[in-house]
Amino acid sequence: MSVAELEQLASDQLINRYRRGIENFDRRVFDLAERQIDQAFLPEAGVGQWPVRVLIGHCADADLASVHRMRRAVAEDNPVLSTWDENAFVDSNLYGNRHETYADTPEADHARVMSALGGHMAAIHTLRQWVGQWLHSLSEDQLKRQALHPERGPQSVRHMVASYTWHLEHHARFLTLKIDRMLGPAHTGQPSASACGCH
Repeated sequence: MSVAELEQLASDQLINRYRRGIENFDRRVFDLAERQIDQAFLPEAGVGQWPVRVLIGHCADADLASVHRMRRAVAEDNPVLSTWDENAFVDSNLYGNRHETYADTPEADHARVMSALGGHMAAIHTLRQWVGQWLHSLSEDQLKRQALHPERGPQSVRHMVASYTWHLEHHARFLTLKIDRMLGPAHTGQPSASACGCH
């Protein structure tokens, strides 16, 4: 669904979809080796260029930014939001995507993948549950409250919820495409993809 289509959902439906965001992540991500989570792709591959480690770190940072934006819009009168440069986060190696050595045993490799991705995914899950609960407590008037984005103009809380719901689903799609490219398509009949195991 597009942001506009998501924004048209009933508030409870939209918020519930926002809360379930991490369930869109393919749990096979934890089957990847550390070299695989650091593999970048050429544009013509059609799976997005960022390595898995960067993609998941970016989603966590975007969720952190979105929570602060939504809460400011509810608490303050028309606050001006700050922007952030996602590429600067990547270029400064905040996600640890540039290093020289990899683990030498499968167990150590798996532990490093879990360490690299687990914290980001736990942060996304926790933020989405906490914020989703808070969003359910808001009135329709509060969901209409706005903040001013310097590049995109006025943004309502409802629009931000729809945008960040779309954002995570968008990146989850690219994550699955990357995993399919590295591990092959998921077998049919497997449970739905969910990084945290909740359904």
